[in-house]
Amino acid sequence: MAEGEGIEFSAKYKNWVVIKKATVHDDTKPEEVSFALASVRQTLDKKAFEFLGMDLNVLDAYVDTITKDKAKRYGDLAAAVQELGTPGAKAAVEKAIGTKTELKEIANTYMMRKTLLNLKFDTDINQEMLAKAYSHLKLPKPPGRKPKQ
Repeated sequence: MAEGEGIEFSAKYKNWVVIKKATVHDDTKPEEVSFALASVRQTLDKKAFEFLGMDLNVLDAYVDTITKDKAKRYGDLAAAVQELGTPGAKAAVEKAIGTKTELKEIANTYMMRKTLLNLKFDTDINQEMLAKAYSHLKLPKPPGRKPKQ
């Protein structure tokens, strides 16, 4: 790919490898560029938290309990966010970070973000949002078995 003609992102850290590429031409639409950039962001978001060594399963489980049976409504969001200030949330954070007390604020950030996402609120552009707005953008299919033809 010649310079200035594409979007390339690659990373390798221990066993984790990610490569994202998108070719860009003069006729490439802005939403296609945004779609490629959103893919990079979505790939990195959770990984950045995972690398810090927090037990994300503990935080996910707690957030899942406070968002269960709630819908994309601001009232439900407010109720779930209030739960993040309770002793139960504090206990989940302490369990998830163990002795790494420097991660407390980061764990709280993760729980806030997970709460928003569980309730279908997102503060960042994502591929799903773009695919809804622009029907010609298609989400990549998950890897796995392909149906018989």
